[in-house]
Amino acid sequence: MPLTREQMARRVAQELKDGSYVNLGIGIPTLVANCVPDNMDVMFQSENGLLGVGPYPTEEEVDADMINAGKATVTAIAGSSIVSSADSFAMIRGGHIDLTVLGAFQVDVMGNIASYMIPGKKVKGMGGAMDLVAGANNIFVTMTHASASGQSKLLAECTLPLTGVGCIKKIVTDLAYLEIQDKKFILRERAADTSIDEIIALTEGELIVPEVVKVMDV
Repeated sequence: MPLTREQMARRVAQELKDGSYVNLGIGIPTLVANCVPDNMDVMFQSENGLLGVGPYPTEEEVDADMINAGKATVTAIAGSSIVSSADSFAMIRGGHIDLTVLGAFQVDVMGNIASYMIPGKKVKGMGGAMDLVAGANNIFVTMTHASASGQSKLLAECTLPLTGVGCIKKIVTDLAYLEIQDKKFILRERAADTSIDEIIALTEGELIVPEVVKVMDV
């Protein structure tokens, strides 16, 4: 059975480190802010100029002026700062972001990521992803393993316009946690009730299956 979006976010949250500065992309990545362990101090950064993004607000907490880069309303934690987008991007380009979590349309065995446009569809721009894949110290991708039509998103070579080249090493999908090494996907963990055969069938790029594959603890 595939993981829910919340379960995927909880698995990514296991990679957070105390005291780290983290940027969350649009979509599933934003849910990671709700999954930080109680005993951990993590500072979330948003490209539009909020350092110290908190969990999604309750109805009583909603402030239409407090939004993240995806224009979703958010909260701010104690000690947060609101800065210009220029300062925010300076943090990213200066290598001050320890981890970024991004969504993607495709990732391939060479570590390339396509995340910002599908030809023929209107797109407002790449957003901060291009800067994040170049400036963040560690990158995690979280996405569904296959498209809505059942096509693999883990490819031998991306077919969509690239956001970044050779920058992705770790991926959490709704079926598995994988790493990229030597131009191959390595299956490290699988979702409970999801068979390895299912994962193989939905992975177009070369996939290495170790003798021991853990079940995700989410």
